[in-house]
Amino acid sequence: MLFSFTLIPPIGLAYLFNDGTLSAFISAFLITFLCGLIFWFPAHNIRSDLRTRDCFLIVTLFWTVLSTFGAIPFLVIDTISMSFTDAIFESVSGLTTTGATVLSGLDQLPLTILYYRQQLQWLGGMGIIAIAVAILPMLGIGGMQLYKAESPGPVKDNKLLPRVTETAKALLFLYVTLTAICALAYYLAGMSPFDAICHSYATIAIGGFSTHDASIGYFQNPAIEIIAVVFMVISGINFALHFLAIRTRSFRSYWPDTELRFYLMMLLTIALVTVLFLTLSETYEFSEALLKGTFAVVSISTTTGFSSADFSAWPTFLPFLLFYMAIIGSCAGSTGGGMKVIRIVLIIKQGFRELKRLIHPNAVIPIKLGHNRVPDRVIESVWGFFSVYVMAYMTMLLALLATGLDITTAFTAVGASINNLGPGLGDVAQTYGEMPSSSKWILCLGMLLGRLEVFTLLVLLTPQFWRD
Repeated sequence: MLFSFTLIPPIGLAYLFNDGTLSAFISAFLITFLCGLIFWFPAHNIRSDLRTRDCFLIVTLFWTVLSTFGAIPFLVIDTISMSFTDAIFESVSGLTTTGATVLSGLDQLPLTILYYRQQLQWLGGMGIIAIAVAILPMLGIGGMQLYKAESPGPVKDNKLLPRVTETAKALLFLYVTLTAICALAYYLAGMSPFDAICHSYATIAIGGFSTHDASIGYFQNPAIEIIAVVFMVISGINFALHFLAIRTRSFRSYWPDTELRFYLMMLLTIALVTVLFLTLSETYEFSEALLKGTFAVVSISTTTGFSSADFSAWPTFLPFLLFYMAIIGSCAGSTGGGMKVIRIVLIIKQGFRELKRLIHPNAVIPIKLGHNRVPDRVIESVWGFFSVYVMAYMTMLLALLATGLDITTAFTAVGASINNLGPGLGDVAQTYGEMPSSSKWILCLGMLLGRLEVFTLLVLLTPQFWRD
């Protein structure tokens, strides 16, 4: 029922633009509201405490159910004539902030549809922040115990607000504020008010949807690309750190964070490699290589998926280098996808610890983040996550190959979905519209797995979960 009210802005725009989509959005609103009412009314007086298994179910239903109802406008609007599979794919991609699209010819689509796609990503990003910071740590998903809201984690110095609801409200305020600042910056740099709002939605949500086929490259404006880079980097940082910095009115909480330092160092290093290679290979002049290379590195590494140039056509190893960066992704507690930087840091530290143990078998070698020791249980969770992530990746890769896709397209399509990146290589460098329907359903599963941190969805498939 609450989700149905998010259709009011598109209804207003459809009336304002008179682009023929008004009746479709009103129908979608009524269907969504009435379905919610039917489920809510019989149980609206029942109150009970949430259990851990309830949280797993609610988090999963948040994206699966809302993605289904989010597809209704795509289905009922005649202008785009989308199949059920394509409508679900576009909706799942939007709410999971993946940014993969089956649509082409965006410049000719009704403005209301363009806005609706961007709003889906923004709403998805808002849900990701609340759930990643306030709920997933309590569920102990793949090392996210480090970010427990009710006690100081080893990566931050102070508590977040103790109640989950208060934490969510504070993070929502921060999220909306960043979006408004980003939109204003885009507008001042030369975007129209409509494009500025739409692209700020996708930037802060690290979604990657655009109102133009050429994405950010449509504007041919260095200032817009620089603004996008800045806000993509900011949105890829743990929002708990942003919140603590604002609450303490100090930037000191940022630098002690091991994950943030590794994240920034990683972006800087890969950007330098990319810019130098683009320059030495004479793909661009240095100034253009600096802008295009840095933009692509930040966009792909944070799993945003904006483009100012076709990185898939860059020489030799660069496209795959950037794609591998998307597997690492952004920081935990951000709107970005990927495995998350903190897990990569812990896996590296565990690897070095094993090397030391080969030399000193009896030594006690703790793993630390900053000055805090990381419990072995957290390390086990991270390795468990990594193992299941790889198995899920390989299983979906084989499934896509079975549908007839080539290896490059299949490998990058799975990676782009499970890491919530969007664009891949090969046949999915621009759009997923020509893929078989079976492939799209597999990729929808991949997008949900990536956004739900793999375990949150898979645990529902175990018999033990449903036993009392």
